[in-house]
Amino acid sequence: MAGASAVPETNNTKVSASGENYRFALTSLTSLFFMWGFITCLNDILIPHLKAVFDLTYTQAMLIQFCFFGAYFIVSIPSGVLVKKLGFQKGIVIGLVIAAVGCLGFYPAASLQSYPVFLIALFVLASGITLLQVSANPYVSILGKPETASSRLTMTQAFNSLGTTVAPFFGAFLILEQAATEVGNAAAGAEAVQMPYVLLASMLLLLAAIFAYLKLPVVEQVETDEDKAVSGSAWQYSHLVLGAIGIFVYVGGEVAIGSFLVSFLNQPDIAGLEEADAATYIAYYWGGAMVGRFIGAAVMQKIAAGKVLAFNAAFAVLFVFVAIFTKGDLAMWAILAVGLCNSIMFPTIFSLAITGLGKHTSQGSGILCLAIVGGAIIPVFQGMLADSIGVQLSFFLPIFCYLYIAYYGLIGHKPKQAVKQV
Repeated sequence: MAGASAVPETNNTKVSASGENYRFALTSLTSLFFMWGFITCLNDILIPHLKAVFDLTYTQAMLIQFCFFGAYFIVSIPSGVLVKKLGFQKGIVIGLVIAAVGCLGFYPAASLQSYPVFLIALFVLASGITLLQVSANPYVSILGKPETASSRLTMTQAFNSLGTTVAPFFGAFLILEQAATEVGNAAAGAEAVQMPYVLLASMLLLLAAIFAYLKLPVVEQVETDEDKAVSGSAWQYSHLVLGAIGIFVYVGGEVAIGSFLVSFLNQPDIAGLEEADAATYIAYYWGGAMVGRFIGAAVMQKIAAGKVLAFNAAFAVLFVFVAIFTKGDLAMWAILAVGLCNSIMFPTIFSLAITGLGKHTSQGSGILCLAIVGGAIIPVFQGMLADSIGVQLSFFLPIFCYLYIAYYGLIGHKPKQAVKQV
């Protein structure tokens, strides 16, 4: 009811807002999830494009993901401190502005035809996205009942997947197809990214202005007697630490697969597709994640989140095995089907890992976002494997990532008593 006062508590936090404001806030936040999904997925287009423009090895091309996701490692903890001081809403606005500055950096990078400048711009862009993640993910978890936090975060993450589903068509049309008409012209190839990223910068600045004026629920950290008895930090909680490893390998595996999709589908014995055509198939990979998140949000209302997580991880292992050991359409659709398995992994691991952290929730969120650095490291190692044993066999690496996630879903996520510091 409008104007009614509701003060639910989740992880020992207090939210001052009405039920309608919860819905309004969650609806508003979906635009952020869409935008950072859209921007992150464009890296899968940039990798084959800049690899061709600058004549890079697979390992060198994976530096795109290294710089982008490396920002999470460097910026996550400072972002957590900033959000704790300024609040979730101001953190969102600042993150949007920083991301816009990073997008604008693509213009001089293309003009200078400099791969290092592209990497710097990506780092700045990712720094803004990191601040958005640290602000928005725990905010969504807090706005509602604790027992449905996984479902709620999964639902908003579905809009993140909508962004990743749309982005491949945008990138294929405005970047790869334009570059294909300028074969052999490095300058024109580099400049193909200028206007798309200027457009993205404009959208981010518009969102920043909107969020600066929105009236969103105010969240306060509430310290209970139990919290006062526990000193130290979020690192005391084993399920958080294991969850951070889970985020590391999940993001690493998901990003590595997405990064190599165009190259994989370009292989003559897989699909033999041109880059611009192969890029549109990335939408099936990320689209599967979107569909799966809507399904997962409903399923986890009835089935324990850990069991659903383990189930999805087991099928991801199966599909990657099929992609490695078969050829043609079967291999192609098997690797694309992994996206459906990925669907609920990030939001589920995230919400399970911050369960019961109390006053350490903000720090725990920062640690989990820091673990997204897996997206920087694992693709580089897969790039090294691709350079040495080939693209198809390099997909063995994500298998180990999904095996760990299955373990976390079955055993590792279960909270244990925090260790009290003397």
